[in-house]
Amino acid sequence: MATRPDYYKTLGVDKKASADDIKKAYRKLARKYHPDRNPDDKDAEARFKEISQAHDVLGDPEKRKQYDSGTGPFAAGAGPGGGFGGFGNFDFDASSMGDILSNLFGGGGRASPRQRPRAERGADLEAQVSITFEQAIAGAQVPLSVPMHSTCPTCHGTGAKPGTKPIVCPRCEGRGIETQGQGMFSISQPCSRCGGAGTIIEDPCPTCSGSGAVRTVKRLRVNIPAGVRDGSRIRLAGKGEPGRRGGPPGDLYLVTHVTPSPVFTRKGENLEVEVPLTIPEALRGAEVQVPTLDGVKTLRVKPGTAHGSVQRLRGEGPPKLSSGSPPQRGDLRYRFVIDVPSELTSEQQKAVDALAQTMNGNPRARLFAAGGARSATGAAGARGHAQEARDGGS
Repeated sequence: MATRPDYYKTLGVDKKASADDIKKAYRKLARKYHPDRNPDDKDAEARFKEISQAHDVLGDPEKRKQYDSGTGPFAAGAGPGGGFGGFGNFDFDASSMGDILSNLFGGGGRASPRQRPRAERGADLEAQVSITFEQAIAGAQVPLSVPMHSTCPTCHGTGAKPGTKPIVCPRCEGRGIETQGQGMFSISQPCSRCGGAGTIIEDPCPTCSGSGAVRTVKRLRVNIPAGVRDGSRIRLAGKGEPGRRGGPPGDLYLVTHVTPSPVFTRKGENLEVEVPLTIPEALRGAEVQVPTLDGVKTLRVKPGTAHGSVQRLRGEGPPKLSSGSPPQRGDLRYRFVIDVPSELTSEQQKAVDALAQTMNGNPRARLFAAGGARSATGAAGARGHAQEARDGGS
């Protein structure tokens, strides 16, 4: 005797699942394993059958009640008329198939002799846009040309020659599906003649050759939000290719390429500027002017500023994307670098010598302090080797 299948497990729902939960689970799985999405995939086809069988039972309150209680056609030992052969005790008749097709294609009742062709969402598109650093910071409106398919102006998307129109597919009679009998049950699949559209075109449009769309270049002016960086991806909803058979348009994604600034370097949500300092400015401190996004400001350099030290102006950097209105801003970071001349005049050399006499400490002494006598011995040995090298070279 055939074992009764676990339809709850087939749909991935609990035995206490509501009717809405069962419906949602069925639609999700039916779309995933539908033959349209899995051509020539026998495993997906078999899985689709199992899902349809499970929903036909669990989606009907009376059948579900009988299934749960093991009565009626689901009772142990039910005869061939009430069972489904190798799939267990399952009553699969013409009305069941109508319910399955109706639920799969979005209807609420039984499948009608002719179903409206399914609407198709337009394809998403991606375009590259080049902008300057200043446009990336402030935002801009830039022109853009995007190659795409658009509705044919001759046939207005029908695909048929003007004066004619698509006719109902004679094979599926407009349903978009055809049913094949296999023993005690039937299998439905997209119509082999019309591909599921429900209609065929006998006299194609001369402009689009029956596709209903032509290749064009769409010219737009797009808004670039303030704060984008190189490689940012911006979604423009509904600006992609138009949908078919009344479907919604796709989206357009813009990938930004930002020309580098000679002054500002992007560091995450902040900007960094390298500010050169002279040796005297680093030693005794100074007030230096630095560029900002809005002009010039003065920074106070502390005496004894080390090479690589950083000061920041908080909230004066680039706008942050998706941070509300008004947008939050990053920081401006100023990194100080000591500008060491490669050559000295005689006067500069005398000044450096005089400074060396005054500042005669050894900044590297602390490197050897932890080593004690061994470090001192090592240092003395190093000096001896250095002296030998000089003697050998003379």
